[in-house]
Amino acid sequence: MFADDYGNLYIYKNKDFSFTKYDSLGKQIGKLMFTVPFKVQTVQNPLTVPLFSENAQELKFVDQNMNEIQKVDFKQKFGFIKMVYAEDLQQIWLLDESSKRLIQYNFRNETMINSYPFGDSFDDLMDFLVYENKVYILTRKFIRVYNFKFEKIFEAPIDNGKRFRRENEFILVITNNSILKYIPEKEMVKIFGDSDAKIVDKNTLSYFEMKDNKLYLYSLEKNTETKLQTEPDARPKATEQDVEKSAEKPSESDSQEEKLEKKTQEIESKNPAESSLQKLIEESSEVESAGV
Repeated sequence: MFADDYGNLYIYKNKDFSFTKYDSLGKQIGKLMFTVPFKVQTVQNPLTVPLFSENAQELKFVDQNMNEIQKVDFKQKFGFIKMVYAEDLQQIWLLDESSKRLIQYNFRNETMINSYPFGDSFDDLMDFLVYENKVYILTRKFIRVYNFKFEKIFEAPIDNGKRFRRENEFILVITNNSILKYIPEKEMVKIFGDSDAKIVDKNTLSYFEMKDNKLYLYSLEKNTETKLQTEPDARPKATEQDVEKSAEKPSESDSQEEKLEKKTQEIESKNPAESSLQKLIEESSEVESAGV
């Protein structure tokens, strides 16, 4: 599951390689059906969503209506690309497993900008990111940070790491049921977590989680940071009673995420059998991970 800053939700299903976008009320906006697995990098810019297929050796960009707007084919110019990080709408970073190199590539004019020996293992690689001359590597069990000489700057254990998310200068790690923030060269801090959650994500307004076949939203300011090595503080969970109570007293000062939650609850309570969002949540219970 992914959530963009407009409250739209995206579901990628490993089961049938489908990628579906819903608006904040659960209405389906678009859907892609792939014949091979694709990895969704991010939906932070919903106008240009990058998707990479290791099997097809290509990178696609889709727009806000899930229409393909750009495709980059790597088969003719490179050996075997293990993973791609789209830095912007011109430059991408490639991990070439055949040459064991990290490649900076301008796909607009098809030129290679830089190439660096890749000193880490390609095994169990979940995601990578390049930011401010540093290379961030994520596996299921570790996060590692290198400079371009591949000298290790930082390493920390991670439980079920899935993908990176960058928000300005902050690097976040999304796991199965928690969101961690990297404190440069010091530690990882848990900023959101729920051991019972199946999927978690965040945008600039809220934390999202799928739990017990329901979608929950949490305000950012209601969560406290916790060092990764310590147990998370107990915090109240959202309940259906809380949502119904708040829906009875609407206010003009309600935040965007509260309005979204109330609208969602209202739709499901009126006609849960036909609610598109309910169908989305039920489908998401089958998702093993939001990626490949």
